[in-house]
Amino acid sequence: MQAFGRTTFQTVLRTLGGVLGGMTLALTAYGVGQPRLIEFAPLGGGFELVRAGKCAPLWAEPGDYQGVLRVVMDLATDIERVTRSRPIVSHEARPPGSNVVLVATLGRSGALDRLALAGKLDTGSIAGKWEAFVIAVVSDPWPGVAKALVIAGSDKRGTIYGAYELSEQIGVSPWYWWADVAPDQHDTLVVRPGTYIGGPPAVRYRGVFLNDEAPALSGWAREKFGGFNHRFYTNVFELLLRLKGNLLWPAMWNNSFATDDPANARLADEYGIVMGTSHHEPMMRAWKEWTWAGHPKGSWDYAKNAPALRAFWTEGLRRNRAFEKIITLGMRGDGDEPMSETQSVALLERIVADQRAIIAGELDPAVERVPQVWALYKEVQGYYEKGMRVPDDVTLLWCDDNWGHLRRLPTPDERSRAGGAGVYYHFDYVGGPRSYKWLNTTPLPKIWEQMHLADQSGAHRIWIVNVGDLKPMEFPIEFFLTFAWSPDRWPRERFPDFTRLWAEREFGAAHAAEIAQIIARYTKYNGRRKPELLEPDTYSLVHYREAETVLADWRAITTMAEGIQRSLPAALHDAFFQLVLHPAKASALVNELYITVGRNRLHAAQGRAGANTLASRARELFKADAELSHEYNHRLAGGKWNHLMDQTHIGYTSWREPRSNTMPAVLEIEVPEPARMGLAIEGSTSSWPGAETNPVLPDFDAFNQPKRYVEIFNRGRTPFVFTAETSAPWIRPHPDAGQVREEQRVEVSIDWSRVPPGTNEGSITFRATGTAVTVRLRAVHPSHPTRDSLEGFVEADGYVSMEAVHFTARGDAGAVRWEPVEDLGRTLSSMTVFPVTARSVMPPHDAPWLEYRMFLFTTGTVEVEALLAPSLNYAPDRGVRLALSFDDEPPRVVTVLPKGYVVDDGVRDWEESVKDAVRKVRSTHQIARPGYHALRVWMVDPGVVLQKLVVNTGGVRPSYLGPPESFRRAAYAVR
Repeated sequence: MQAFGRTTFQTVLRTLGGVLGGMTLALTAYGVGQPRLIEFAPLGGGFELVRAGKCAPLWAEPGDYQGVLRVVMDLATDIERVTRSRPIVSHEARPPGSNVVLVATLGRSGALDRLALAGKLDTGSIAGKWEAFVIAVVSDPWPGVAKALVIAGSDKRGTIYGAYELSEQIGVSPWYWWADVAPDQHDTLVVRPGTYIGGPPAVRYRGVFLNDEAPALSGWAREKFGGFNHRFYTNVFELLLRLKGNLLWPAMWNNSFATDDPANARLADEYGIVMGTSHHEPMMRAWKEWTWAGHPKGSWDYAKNAPALRAFWTEGLRRNRAFEKIITLGMRGDGDEPMSETQSVALLERIVADQRAIIAGELDPAVERVPQVWALYKEVQGYYEKGMRVPDDVTLLWCDDNWGHLRRLPTPDERSRAGGAGVYYHFDYVGGPRSYKWLNTTPLPKIWEQMHLADQSGAHRIWIVNVGDLKPMEFPIEFFLTFAWSPDRWPRERFPDFTRLWAEREFGAAHAAEIAQIIARYTKYNGRRKPELLEPDTYSLVHYREAETVLADWRAITTMAEGIQRSLPAALHDAFFQLVLHPAKASALVNELYITVGRNRLHAAQGRAGANTLASRARELFKADAELSHEYNHRLAGGKWNHLMDQTHIGYTSWREPRSNTMPAVLEIEVPEPARMGLAIEGSTSSWPGAETNPVLPDFDAFNQPKRYVEIFNRGRTPFVFTAETSAPWIRPHPDAGQVREEQRVEVSIDWSRVPPGTNEGSITFRATGTAVTVRLRAVHPSHPTRDSLEGFVEADGYVSMEAVHFTARGDAGAVRWEPVEDLGRTLSSMTVFPVTARSVMPPHDAPWLEYRMFLFTTGTVEVEALLAPSLNYAPDRGVRLALSFDDEPPRVVTVLPKGYVVDDGVRDWEESVKDAVRKVRSTHQIARPGYHALRVWMVDPGVVLQKLVVNTGGVRPSYLGPPESFRRAAYAVR
């Protein structure tokens, strides 16, 4: 029997009566990546959950867990949501009908035990397992019952997960409430015959941290529930369980889970949620409780105030004694600050020892049986590296750098610790270099790549992620928890399918591929530069058409999303707006705002009359951003989500969020009445007449065959007519004449059929208003190689730019090899080494490599720039290195990060890498002759994620994303 747990989400169909042989069943599947359990038409041998308005009753014995009895009611409601028919829920001692659904937990149900003893249901595959479940169709289960659908759990949460599995399969999204996802309507629900096993999960504790929750989540919770009380939290508990999560760190900025509402902790336990407290809130006490009236006074300093702190912590354990929990150990400074420099490792070890003594006295003398965690956050990791240790039964919670890059993972020796290891990750952060709290900015491929490292490194005890306000992080939350449940179900080759399957579950198959593309694109674009980090000059306004390409990217997905919204049923509009359209459109608006402000400032400096129009457009965009937030808060779902878009996101100047969104400053100029021609060109911020140098366009080449632009603009209010005259017939300006009110872009192309071989110089003279400006250009048309004969890439415009996944040859070292990670990176995809646990090597021996063949016209010194993900040195015994070589030269080792590299706010190299979402390393090489050359990238250490390579032969111009990829002959086969 196989399981949809750690190995893969698989199905064993033990066909009852052979009814499935040869049948083709292909309707919408609602489970993301799961085997299909449900048909929506009659099926021989299946269990009819609902047919023609008649529902099979749901049966749960009264001795089962309260959380199980509660979830049966949810299942009944979910069936009603889909079919408009509600099944009877029974807790009687005997089954209520001839066909019945039994929801039960091993050891808490006599009926389930009798089935197992009679050999009618094999529970051996889940017995004694953590959070496992079985869903099975059983014939003649008990006297008087013809058929039963049994949902059985190995423990309380196993049963709950089994019930919610059925809910999802019939079409109720886990986000039905939190994102208003409306289920499809069906008259018939039939469970396929067979046995389905779920679990146990790969990661024992899987959860979220509600953090940085003001102003958005806190304002919403106050309005809708009166605060962070049980009316709020029960919605969170249910969502977590529907997502197969089990752990919650509650909101803590100005809140106390246990005291805000005494029912909070009790109901968390009843539902089946394991509670903890954040990395800096030890012993089940909220940070705010320390200073609130009625609690101990004095400094948050164990060296000076230990008795008061011990009493404070003791009370925290006593009030949570009966509830399932994971206790945070240790101590940081007051308010999540580092401890004072005078605090020593010895003091922190004493704190942990005293905390464990309290645990032994209050909860269990065998303290190792009580789940405990030590979060190695920021400077606390440094204490560990300096030699501080905690008992082996305590889980070491390794942390990322707050920007999604793991700082440390367990070594082979550490993996044998009884307490194991876990990961604290971030989708939201308040701190340097800038806070990011507004929208989802973490691409799924990045989450996969980093958490795959955690999985392969044996960090399986706890995965918890800071999700800020919870909304609008719906998509990454589900992937994080789904991946934690079964990483092996989502290998490198399959994880890109998750987005499409998720979109199909929420919105149907018709637009699933397009919706998946929108989600992938908006997160990728936000991942390359978070909205809070944008500046008017982030993207180049003059080089490589970068800013306008970025705008075109955003406009394309926004247009696609708006079109899909119009085509969807009205019942799905609210869900689509909040899950797809809003994040894409809101991000697009903010990107366009900053680029428009940048263009305004440039055009004002050039004296363009159109600068004032751009100033007006920027104000319109700023207003449109506010209107879109208003729509989310006040019109979406009838105002259900008011305040969730209160987070400020425009006008950051430091890590502190602005008090209100602040319009970036724009410039307006005085424009005289008479017309006066001005001219600007691609590749320059200067304008003519007026600049000291003559205008020269970037080179044209016969390989890329680019277009270049010249912008004719007005420095006055009166329109004028311009003409363009070329010096050679192969120069093609379009248009070559016209009227200009504010500005006119002229696209310049080359008729390559008329260009002689070699380097050809030419010019275009623009005339208007008694002014003439001549723009010079060059067209490079080599006789060898040609576009058709080229092997690999070719130099042009002073560089060779290559996406990492477009290698021309590859060499493996046994099972160790470079493999692609789809869509990971700022521009395309990435290459990294698998398995990620490979040992470090020194090339050329036993080192896998990637090769990039190119034709270079330039000789002498060239610089190679490798663009890498900002991954960190998560293995403490080494740094992060790769090696580069041209042709037959020995590989040159390049240190990406040295051993012992420290991450902290204020470390300029780290701050720049996370702001730019890339780390750049460079090496120089000598090219002796023009012709074909091969650049090789060698593995030295695993964990290097290569996105792009740029060979600078002297012409690379400043830009954010780097020069676009050079021409390559794609037909040239990879060897």
